[in-house]
Amino acid sequence: MSIRTYTANVRIGNWNEDITLQEDTLKDFLDKKEKGELIVQKTGFLKQNILKKIDLSVTTDGLVHFGDVVMLVNPGSQTDSLHSLDPPRDPASLSINADESKVGTCSSIEGPCEVSASRHLAPCGRNAFVITSVDGSKVGEPLKYYQCFCLRSTKGFAGALYLMSDHKTFQKCAKKSRLQEVSLADELSFLTWWQVMYLDPQERLENEGLPVPANTKVLISHSKTNQCLAALGNYILWTPFGKEYEVTSQTYLDSHKAERDANHWLFVTANPGEEGQTITDRLDPMANMTSTQNPEVQTDGIKRET
Repeated sequence: MSIRTYTANVRIGNWNEDITLQEDTLKDFLDKKEKGELIVQKTGFLKQNILKKIDLSVTTDGLVHFGDVVMLVNPGSQTDSLHSLDPPRDPASLSINADESKVGTCSSIEGPCEVSASRHLAPCGRNAFVITSVDGSKVGEPLKYYQCFCLRSTKGFAGALYLMSDHKTFQKCAKKSRLQEVSLADELSFLTWWQVMYLDPQERLENEGLPVPANTKVLISHSKTNQCLAALGNYILWTPFGKEYEVTSQTYLDSHKAERDANHWLFVTANPGEEGQTITDRLDPMANMTSTQNPEVQTDGIKRET
């Protein structure tokens, strides 16, 4: 019969090394905490600065102008039928997807930086972009179809980075879909040039050179690769802000050779009537009117003019 000859107070094994290791681990933790290098501190610093409210531009003529601060929103796809090629997808805005491990306590985000499509539609420094000219157009002039332009993040913590893309390679492509990557760069170059295309392919020739309307579905094509900006609902990214859609440059066509919902985007501006609201938040005043209040709507479902 074995007899225990030591109590719980007796130290056995490499007890001295274990105590030293615990003291070193605690010391490293306290040093990182003082310097603000903990992941939780970097994530909090990132959210505190990049989620600050941004005032979008108000358009008085319904057009998009150079110098306007807008949100780029994909309206999503709510249809779930056998004829739909895209899975159901909520509306999402093009957003900066900064790596919290590289942020630290720096004054701004540095490129290259990833982007994603976030379901957070409130205007903030993360999803606000400035329409920037590349051909010498002055601030305030309307943006036209097939005119080259750049999308730049706001100044300050967002870093004034330019949205860019390039042909995919084995070493440089989107993480999930392996398609053409879209990211943010520090410098302005031909890789940061984009064009707005009319939504209906049968009417693009007639609308070439006309001003681009705000809050209307359009296509955004990359000038170098001729691929349209797309939000992919079937590829999910895990970010510090939650699960978001992957953004790539890839044109998706349906059976009629028209771009699918993944390539549809809106230049969202501010609502001039309500402070802090976007134009998409404005309700249709005719939607809740009865047939007696709205003379154009009758009970038989036929629209008649008065």
